[in-house]
Amino acid sequence: MSANEISAPAIAGHMAATVKRLRKDRQWSLDRAALETGVSKAMLGQIERGESSPTVSTLWKIASGFRVSFSTLFDSQKPALGELHRNGLESVWGADSVGMQASLLFPYDPLLGFEMFMIELAPGAMSESSAHASGVVEHMVVIEGEMELRIDQRWQTLREGEGIRFFADRPHAMRNAGDARLRFHDVIHYLPGAASGD
Repeated sequence: MSANEISAPAIAGHMAATVKRLRKDRQWSLDRAALETGVSKAMLGQIERGESSPTVSTLWKIASGFRVSFSTLFDSQKPALGELHRNGLESVWGADSVGMQASLLFPYDPLLGFEMFMIELAPGAMSESSAHASGVVEHMVVIEGEMELRIDQRWQTLREGEGIRFFADRPHAMRNAGDARLRFHDVIHYLPGAASGD
């Protein structure tokens, strides 16, 4: 771990406190939060108590249900316009049970409306993502390896240097069918009203 990298337990602690705060701020019971997010009451309780390491897919469901940015669950840094230097390792989550690791490069800024991640998928790994909130747009650019991407039940292949932009308010999946690691940048843009600054 680098000197600047935040440990997984620290991120898990931040996630636990954030999910609990988001729920309390909205005065939602665990039952209501489960209904809004599509994540079980038991799982939400475990996350709030710091007893679970949720997958990236589960975190997306939580962010969409609470209508907050994905990076809200990773990072407590307050946004500020101007120069911001990141080494790409500050907040890393995974590799989770499906072989996906997410590294937060730039946290969500409500003035700019986007956040940026480096995503890595292990050979043979696949990550399925439920529909995000309406108004969420993803920009993916492959920087190493080859990605198979499914949108609207149609698979397409993106090779190194290729990219795609799509509305992410529908189910989609990323797959690494190769023998080498897959790394890609994922810029997530929130159109007005798609996420709060919580």
